[in-house]
Amino acid sequence: MFKISRRTLLQGTGAALVTAALSGKAFAAPKRGGNLRIGIAGGTSADSLDPTATPVDSGFLTLNTMRSTLVGMDAKGEVTPNLAESWEPSKDLTQWVFNIRKGATFHSGKTVTADDVVASLNLHRGDKTSSPAKALLDPVTKIEADGANRVVITLNGPNIEFASLLKTDFLVVLPSKDGNIDRASKDGTGPYKLESFEPGQHMRFTRNPNYWDLDNYAFLDSAEVVVIADPAARMNALRSGRVDLVNSVDLKTAAMLKRVAGITLDDIPSGLYYGMPMLTDVAPFNDNNVRLALKYAINRQEIVDKVLLGHGTVGNDHPIFKNVKFSATDIPQREYDPDKARHYLKQAGFDSIDIPLNVAEIGFPGATATGQLFAASAKAAGISLNVTREPDDGYFDRVWLKQPFTTAYWHQAITADARFTEAFLPGAPWNETRFNNARFNELVVTARKTADENTRAGMYHEMQKIIHDEGGLLNPVFANYVWAMKDNVHRPDDVTTLGDLDSFQCIARWWMT
Repeated sequence: MFKISRRTLLQGTGAALVTAALSGKAFAAPKRGGNLRIGIAGGTSADSLDPTATPVDSGFLTLNTMRSTLVGMDAKGEVTPNLAESWEPSKDLTQWVFNIRKGATFHSGKTVTADDVVASLNLHRGDKTSSPAKALLDPVTKIEADGANRVVITLNGPNIEFASLLKTDFLVVLPSKDGNIDRASKDGTGPYKLESFEPGQHMRFTRNPNYWDLDNYAFLDSAEVVVIADPAARMNALRSGRVDLVNSVDLKTAAMLKRVAGITLDDIPSGLYYGMPMLTDVAPFNDNNVRLALKYAINRQEIVDKVLLGHGTVGNDHPIFKNVKFSATDIPQREYDPDKARHYLKQAGFDSIDIPLNVAEIGFPGATATGQLFAASAKAAGISLNVTREPDDGYFDRVWLKQPFTTAYWHQAITADARFTEAFLPGAPWNETRFNNARFNELVVTARKTADENTRAGMYHEMQKIIHDEGGLLNPVFANYVWAMKDNVHRPDDVTTLGDLDSFQCIARWWMT
């Protein structure tokens, strides 16, 4: 066996470094104490503590606060030790050994063992699981404990980026008993304990005094999270002092909020994309000409200007943001072209067509307005979009992945491989377009075992081109993360963009004065 250097392991990571200069706020040294109150946009009554079923922001925040994955990622986007102190692959990259941190404990006091890791990862494997991480672990043929503190993971083929995939938020470690996991357990290994949990409403956390890295985490005494779906109500909660921090700022009032004394606004470019997935195995979307017609019938810049109010950039119908390694930034930008859209519609055998589009604000903020703008621009191409606004509550259970044309947001990918695996390979539970392209599938597997970076870059470029040309993802925009906080709330100089609110580590890494 040989050890891959940290530099090699980090090549594929997608976290962006964002400095304090963006907000103009000076940052002091971390201070302990305080109760942070957060008003968060995403949360429904269907929320649970089950790591195989966490599609919204409140769930991601919970995972990153009370639980831990084997590996972490620092503010520079580098893969770092977490519950695993170290790891090394076999020479052929088909077997990985992870050394579990000695002395790490759950909140209950139980010592973390290799058996806990094996059982936790196995939650996301097999035909019966619906976990979004299932596709990431499909190449795994065996997970075994080798003593109390070593886990051996065997793959069906080489994967140079496998360790980085284990940073995926869903792959947290829970306590096991007789090989089984209680998915609803409040027990965890993270820097905070979960004191109370009301799905879609409220959560409370208190510091874990036994966390292994208190020098760098858990500065707050406690934190409370309240789900406030309505943007205006969220802003009012911040202004009135009911909460100290909000995400997904109402962009219509962002400029005004910046002028409010005692409040700081951060505007962070990111790989968060607002998508409109089409089920490629359902008519009329099973005809790529229809998909291309829709892609040319949307005015992306208009959505950036009128929905995001400039807080974002246009998308190009593939999911990899410009700051992620292997991003194919040279693919020509698809522009609004109703004549070209009408051409592809005729290629599909239509002079005109009626298409339903199901949207929800929990799908992404501004989804309704985006649908209405899209409907207006598509008319020039002979496309009549019938936009239906769905209730937010239960949207990801009732509508997304079920209706043929919907809206959904995706946070920035850890790596290009991770995003392609979880969202574009057949059999992936969150393959929201039911995409199944033989050449694409082959390239995903081949790239994992390709050590030469130039060759691998060419493969990732081709994969993005395939999605751009043939995929069912209409990706009009990448949105900035825009959050606002009281002046007594402080964050590190650098934040990452794998998720909102510093990759949902605001409770774990931020502090108050």
